[in-house]
Amino acid sequence: MASKANLTKQANITTAAREQDFVTVFNDNWEALRQIMGIMRPIRKTPGTKLVSSRAKVTLQDSVGEGEDIPYSLAEVEPVAYQDLTIEKYAKAVSIEAVAKHGAAIAVQKTDAEFQNELQKKVLARFYTFLNTGSLTSIYTTWQMALAMAKANVLDKFNKLRKTVTDVVGFCNILDAYEYIGGANITVQTAFGINYVENFMGYSTLFLMSAPDVARGTVIAVPVENIDLYYIDPSDSDFAQLGLSYTVEGETNLIGFHANGNYNTAVGESFAIMGMALWSEYLDGISVATVEASGSLGSVSGFSTAAYTGEGSKTGDAELTVPDPTVAGGTYWFKAQASTAPSAPTYLENFDTTGWTKVVDDQVVATTNGHKYRVVELNGAGQAIASAYGDVTAKT
Repeated sequence: MASKANLTKQANITTAAREQDFVTVFNDNWEALRQIMGIMRPIRKTPGTKLVSSRAKVTLQDSVGEGEDIPYSLAEVEPVAYQDLTIEKYAKAVSIEAVAKHGAAIAVQKTDAEFQNELQKKVLARFYTFLNTGSLTSIYTTWQMALAMAKANVLDKFNKLRKTVTDVVGFCNILDAYEYIGGANITVQTAFGINYVENFMGYSTLFLMSAPDVARGTVIAVPVENIDLYYIDPSDSDFAQLGLSYTVEGETNLIGFHANGNYNTAVGESFAIMGMALWSEYLDGISVATVEASGSLGSVSGFSTAAYTGEGSKTGDAELTVPDPTVAGGTYWFKAQASTAPSAPTYLENFDTTGWTKVVDDQVVATTNGHKYRVVELNGAGQAIASAYGDVTAKT
């Protein structure tokens, strides 16, 4: 009697089936993570693409008299960080002795699963490192306030950019979260070794991480619109011209996998290639809030003022030398007045910059020689963290 149709026979179990299983599981994992994070769509890029994060600003020019030409509003997009999106190549080999001793289920299948896991971890680790460079920095005295204000800061930022935010995802240290939650009955889910809570304190998803991915006392918030998954398609025709053929899966080919036997060494070789990066378009759209139980206004070291005598200088010009801000996204603001320097702000005060001049390229103009100045350093969220004061030395 003939066997039934579609019976999987010995001849059907080939390396091609193993390759298909590998890429299917990998892609399914990333598709699930993409949905949890709320990423709208993966973006296919060509090899060698540079990933650029930006800080956008528009300065409106709206004082226009009757019959006057309408001036252009200055729109600026400043690139602040980049890396190359390149193909990464990996290989694994299992000896015939390992299969003979442990069987294929352990020697091949388990090592394939661990191979997948390590590749996923590599992409995620780079993403967490990148998140920590977010320039919308702030400091709060409690973890609950940091969690709330991290989200508030990104919503405020995107409101000012007139950009829509549908959901915000957060990343925090798991020890901080459990210390705050205590005995509360919440549902913690797990995927890819990542613990997360859905719909927690206004976050669509709060990921519970461990150091060094997210340090204790740190909360990171990102709008889902500011998270993109960029990838290079391993099935690119240019690679095929080299005689390299990799198995891929679906419309979004995140990884290519190939397996073959090497008769010279009696080992089964596995090869994987991928070019993936989770990335954010706006670096100042990533809020990094830290917890500091107590603190005080710091001093701006390395600060000086002198007469500015460069090209185009005029009476009253002063040149200020300031160090780089101590935190990502930090800025310096200057103000001078007669007799006494402007009052120092309170530590972590949301500083009102009205009447103050932002220090750009180390130079502040139109000051008066002998007046008293103050410089205030703000973090990315506009909180005062340091100050310095002294006498203006300007061109006379």
